Amino acid sequence: MTVDIYETFSWFIEIHARIGSASFYYAVFIALWALWRLYRKEGIDNNYWLALVIAEVILLVQGALGVFLYFYGGVKLAREIHVLYGGLSALALPVAYLFSRGKKERRDLIIYGASLLLVILLTIRSLQTAGALLVFE
Repeated sequence: MTVDIYETFSWFIEIHARIGSASFYYAVFIALWALWRLYRKEGIDNNYWLALVIAEVILLVQGALGVFLYFYGGVKLAREIHVLYGGLSALALPVAYLFSRGKKERRDLIIYGASLLLVILLTIRSLQTAGALLVFE
């Protein structure tokens, strides 16, 4: 009796795909929030910091689940560059934090908005290289 690896880990594969879509939508939401705050001539407040932290946690959970599926689930990548896109998207917000030095000025909101745009583009590319589409359900 053989066990299909994709059947065994189908829940994890589905969760990985759903978190990938969720990270895209969440990044779009907080990028639009950054534009709204720029329009209102505001800087970064504690609520926005929390949103950025949540975005980073989502990206890290997504990456950890991907690593689990690759090493323990035996799931093979459609294309290896998928790992690069995922890793860069997880690094975008911490690099923006280092670049802004944790300040809360309006200028720093532009830095985070640009990094979120990068996360959005990398997430789209990551989903494409995985052979997946954005989930609208």
